[in-house]
Amino acid sequence: MSRSERSPLLLAGLLATAGAAHFAQPRTFDAIVPRSLPGTPRAWTYASGAAELALAAGLAVPRTRKAAALTAAAFFAGVFPANVKMAWDWRHRPAPLKAAAYGRLPVQVPLVLWARDVARNAGGRS
Repeated sequence: MSRSERSPLLLAGLLATAGAAHFAQPRTFDAIVPRSLPGTPRAWTYASGAAELALAAGLAVPRTRKAAALTAAAFFAGVFPANVKMAWDWRHRPAPLKAAAYGRLPVQVPLVLWARDVARNAGGRS
């Protein structure tokens, strides 16, 4: 299997793992839901976990890969405010936790680019 064939499956695995984590450890994610969003943090936690699982499934299937990858790129950009909130909320925590929270911020850029690259390599399939 070539690198370009593995890439969408690796991204799908990352999203599936993250999505499952939203259901396994929801309190961790509830805490970073921006307060300005309507509804409960738990509803947003479960909705974003379900979205990640759906994106993972879409990336795993060649016929839906391009659309799922483009949606994943938008999703990664859309969850950035939660990462900003986490960094702000954790600014007074011990150094390792603060570093993890701040480290999440620049990671969104390569995730968006990775998803965009998967979409580009999926060709005309959508």
